[in-house]
Amino acid sequence: MTHYYGEIAALLTAVFWTVTSLSFESAGKKVGSLAVNLIRLILAFVIYCLLNYFRRGLFLPVDAGSERWAWLALSGLVGFVFGDLLLFQSYVVIGARIAMLIMALAPPITAFFSWLLLGEVLSPMNWIGMVVTLAGISIVILKRETPEDPESKKIRITTNYSIKGILLAFGGAIGQGIGLVLSKKGMGNYDAFAASHIRVIAGMIGFAFILLVTNQYPKVWSALQHKPAMKRIALGSFFGPFLGVSFSLIAIKHTQAGIAATLMAIVPVLIIPPAIFLFREKVNWKEILGATVTVGGVAIFFL
Repeated sequence: MTHYYGEIAALLTAVFWTVTSLSFESAGKKVGSLAVNLIRLILAFVIYCLLNYFRRGLFLPVDAGSERWAWLALSGLVGFVFGDLLLFQSYVVIGARIAMLIMALAPPITAFFSWLLLGEVLSPMNWIGMVVTLAGISIVILKRETPEDPESKKIRITTNYSIKGILLAFGGAIGQGIGLVLSKKGMGNYDAFAASHIRVIAGMIGFAFILLVTNQYPKVWSALQHKPAMKRIALGSFFGPFLGVSFSLIAIKHTQAGIAATLMAIVPVLIIPPAIFLFREKVNWKEILGATVTVGGVAIFFL
């Protein structure tokens, strides 16, 4: 079991992100994605200050060193500001369940940049697992469109979902993939929770700047007064920027970044039961098949 310490941390990350994606989808539809992004990072910042003070005796990760700060701050800007800004907006456009399906494209992006920046090489079995996992995602999101002309042999591959929403989620996948690689490069043997603290600080500053430039701080004040939205933001902040991000860094610290990212990408599978039982969404046979194939791809990593 200890041999798979990083893989287990990645699977727990997927569970945490399932909770946070549903929470932030609901909150974003009520008060807007920008306000949700800043508030959840402020809440996460407070949690990290308290946690790291009791764990390490430091309110802020001042012992990280300038080079580590630079890499982890860059990771926070890419992952939180660029990636999550697009991802959270995709929640509003196409919903968390489909957005997290698109986010499964993060593993190949992570694998490519981990090879480019870290020199990591995935085994053939790892690649097979990744391909099978992505095939499961494709089953859910893609469909064949039969031509109106019965004599035409052309079959188009299309989707039922908003192209804008898909592109937003794809941008989120790029941000997450590159952010993970930058995190691993910057973290080294440093404490994962302290490293997450640095990423949150950078993301918080980044969103504060965006809100200042776009003059949207009144929306933040309105969001703070919206009790139902704040409950969801608080829940999502605990499971997302705190537990989710920290366990994702634990995962990439103990296993290859591409493997960790692929295991984290099973959120679309985990999100189906709450979508059915809590939100009364209808799930068709393609989504069940896609979920089964995706789980099979994840299982290949343990063979």
